[in-house]
Amino acid sequence: MIEKDELYSLVPHRTKMFLLSRVSRYNLKEFSLEAEYDIAEDCVFYDHELGGVPAWAGFEFIAQAISALVGLWRRERGEGVKLGFIMSVSSMKIGLPLFRAGNTVKIRVKKISQIDMVYSFEGSVFLEGRTILDGKITVLDVDEEKMQAYQKEYNSIG
Repeated sequence: MIEKDELYSLVPHRTKMFLLSRVSRYNLKEFSLEAEYDIAEDCVFYDHELGGVPAWAGFEFIAQAISALVGLWRRERGEGVKLGFIMSVSSMKIGLPLFRAGNTVKIRVKKISQIDMVYSFEGSVFLEGRTILDGKITVLDVDEEKMQAYQKEYNSIG
């Protein structure tokens, strides 16, 4: 079990945008991971008018579980955390309108393909044993030097 404090060393997100509570299991040979997130009103996606987090936000739960998995893989190799970007979300199926504060969701991810720095994953979000959201997410693992050059260029605009 990997708790939230340790997850901060694996995932670049912070504060309200950090959407994982713990990792319950992972397998670097299969490149798979299972995590949990405790839904709370301080979640960046929490909508007070709706009284919960819209279920479509589950794609970000999946993306952060992927980030944790890649972070574990990098740590195993002696490398640091890198940023990644979501390139696409596809075949997403949602079976519930929202998650309520107090719900704990399970998130499962598994790599299905890789071409250079582009990874595709299957991901699912479960609530009380029921699949609420599943689909595919393709992410780009960002080269640190290129990212720093991009940030420098972005910060100089304006």
